[in-house]
Amino acid sequence: MHSRLMGNWERKKDPLCYVENGLAKRKKWETVGETVAEAQVFLSEWKEHKVALSRLTSLELKDDFLHGLQMLKSLQSQHVVMLLGYCEEDNTVLTEYHPLGALSNLEETLNLSKYQNVNTWQHRLQLAMDYVSIIHYLHHSPLGTLVMCDSSDLRKTLSQYLLTRNFSIVVNDLDALPLLNRSSGALVKCGHRELHGDFVAPEQLWPYGEDMPFRDDLMPSYDEKIDIWKIPDVTSFLLGHVEGSDMVRFHLFDIHKACKSQAPEERPTAQDVLDTYQKVWNLLRDTMISQTREML
Repeated sequence: MHSRLMGNWERKKDPLCYVENGLAKRKKWETVGETVAEAQVFLSEWKEHKVALSRLTSLELKDDFLHGLQMLKSLQSQHVVMLLGYCEEDNTVLTEYHPLGALSNLEETLNLSKYQNVNTWQHRLQLAMDYVSIIHYLHHSPLGTLVMCDSSDLRKTLSQYLLTRNFSIVVNDLDALPLLNRSSGALVKCGHRELHGDFVAPEQLWPYGEDMPFRDDLMPSYDEKIDIWKIPDVTSFLLGHVEGSDMVRFHLFDIHKACKSQAPEERPTAQDVLDTYQKVWNLLRDTMISQTREML
């Protein structure tokens, strides 16, 4: 029996399938997420708690769905959405519900009047630090170096993360997270189709020109530095255009320029980026404190 709920194994009956089926009889599910190619997400209840129930919509993608579940089980931490239960036979996963939704909705959320107190460069830079902390965790996970492959454009990347009630970030979608094994020379490739655009790293683009048709077997593999390339774009989105955000961008210019190095080996690590973000946060905070004292 491949099901589990809140850490307790059920000996005879599948507990999550049982709970979930009971819910289906008692109340109508409310859709809380977009129906994507892989799964649909519903708002449901379990033991008087609101939970997100994800159900596979295409059996062709069951392997991806199960891989994402395995990653959720293996990577539980402050950086990853809390897994509450799962039912492999029913292709269903229960996770903690975050009402603020995907990180791609950040601007709409912060524009609401009740959140104006957190719509500041300080909170936005903290979000960027949360994001880079997640990348660092994935690059040094208990399983090894994992690469965030579901990130071919900015909106797709942002949709992999959730905004929590206390305005931090957790990663939610882990179904495209290949393992890098540098010691054996096993690098990664994100999918089997040709990628385009400036958001993906240069090494993710077809290197042989337009005259030669794309062939997956000829496409070179790459490492976790593709995640570093994307950090400046994600951070720029998170910083937005509030008072002080351009000053933050100015102080981050050098580290972001390094992130955009054409050669992957010349890019900093996620820890390097995180350290710089922290230094900038401390510098600007101290500057504001000093200016406030001078005004008094």
